[in-house]
Amino acid sequence: MRILLYLVSIVTANVVTAAVAPLQLGEFIVPMGTLFIGATFIFRDLVQNKYGRKKTYLFIGTALLLSAIVSAILGDTLIIVLASALSFAVAETTDTEIYTRLKLPMSWRVFYSGIVGGLLDSVIFVIIGLSPFGANFLPWEAVPAAILGQVIVKTIIQGIAAIILSQVSKPSSKEVISN
Repeated sequence: MRILLYLVSIVTANVVTAAVAPLQLGEFIVPMGTLFIGATFIFRDLVQNKYGRKKTYLFIGTALLLSAIVSAILGDTLIIVLASALSFAVAETTDTEIYTRLKLPMSWRVFYSGIVGGLLDSVIFVIIGLSPFGANFLPWEAVPAAILGQVIVKTIIQGIAAIILSQVSKPSSKEVISN
């Protein structure tokens, strides 16, 4: 189920980003698929907990291929597909390695690794895919707001997940008393 949630969240992010106009919050530009991209980091952490780091890289590779195919089918330009694949590979790898190395409770590992992964994903995708350097959808003046908008949304999602995970993984009062 974890693997399915991970893969579905990636495909959903691509489809929603292609189908729904970005949300404009003041100066911030947030593609609607960003909500699902934030979730992919969480689902990947859950996959890693169950299957380990080495197998997780197989799932990341599968997700990368699936994401690129879906983007191409949706009609994204080659530069968008490449930017998406590169940002995904760097962000997921970084998230995986940070999550692996942190010696903290799971909720904090999810939060910290997801923040870094989300930041890298946003910076790489916006600069390579959307800026004048890439597909030229955004002028350089809009690039910082596009990056920051995505980072804020992804950080909020990571924070909510960390809170939920900390509540789910808390021992009940009966378990504390019996230990």
